[in-house]
Amino acid sequence: AWDTSLPPHYGLNLAEMFEEMETGGVRALYCLGEDPAPVEAQRLKALDFLVVQDMFRTSTAELADVVLPATAGWAESEGTTTNSERRVQRVRRAVDPPGEARDDIDILCDLARRLGHAWEYAGAEAVWNELRSVSPDHHGMTYRRLEAERGLQWPCPTMDGVEPPYLHGRLWADDPALRGRRAPFGLVRQVPPVDLTDERFPIRLTTGRRLDSYNPVGQSTSSRRKGEAVELCPEDAERYGVVVGEKVRITSRHGSVVVSVWIDTALRPGLAFTTLRLPDHGDETNQPSSTTRCPIAGTAEYRATAIRIDKLPLVTYVG
Repeated sequence: AWDTSLPPHYGLNLAEMFEEMETGGVRALYCLGEDPAPVEAQRLKALDFLVVQDMFRTSTAELADVVLPATAGWAESEGTTTNSERRVQRVRRAVDPPGEARDDIDILCDLARRLGHAWEYAGAEAVWNELRSVSPDHHGMTYRRLEAERGLQWPCPTMDGVEPPYLHGRLWADDPALRGRRAPFGLVRQVPPVDLTDERFPIRLTTGRRLDSYNPVGQSTSSRRKGEAVELCPEDAERYGVVVGEKVRITSRHGSVVVSVWIDTALRPGLAFTTLRLPDHGDETNQPSSTTRCPIAGTAEYRATAIRIDKLPLVTYVG
């Protein structure tokens, strides 16, 4: 599609990129719509050159040598959006972007031209049509159809057909001819967590997101919930002698953090939960998490860290 071939060798995954920043293997970074500074500020500072393209002045943008202001995706841009229902819908510009903000594609095309590559697109629809040309699942989704039918679900390989509302519906067809080939399933081997619980660290901590928290901290800064809590089942809370709102220290083999206690009756004994991070904590709630990575995806083992819960000593104030 782009008159080029795939690289013959694997590149670095995200975790390896940041490790290479420390040793000089990666000396420059172009960061588009991400804010890794709350987690990786020191490694970002080791770069020779950092470019940030974002619609917010994030903590990563504060470290950048060059900041390229981009438009907001919902109100200031043209294009499409795909939700978790697999539904692709049109997005239309409602207001002009402020100041020097530009569409992401305009910034990238301008940069490509300055580097000697003729990237020319007539607009967002031209970008979408290029995607349709290389993705059979989107081939039948023209802008005209998306507007006329108020969105379509992929896969949509033909110009007039509509797939069932659930994915891989053919697998349940009564007619073997319609059912087609069987779904491929690969055998997997269960690998236990590297960070095992023991007498010193008897609780398994798993982390995730809450309703008002996101991976990019810039999207979470308006949260009314300040401070983080570790959620325990009633049995573990009673065993440790802690109550809702009490401050405790979570300690693992990798670090520690002080948080409040919350009781969740849905949790099993021996399992605790906290969020990935909050704006006012930075990466603090990730400090106890294991740094072990999946050998395939390179993702850290955030979901399975062995911890212990320590009560904090009472502090007496003398007036």
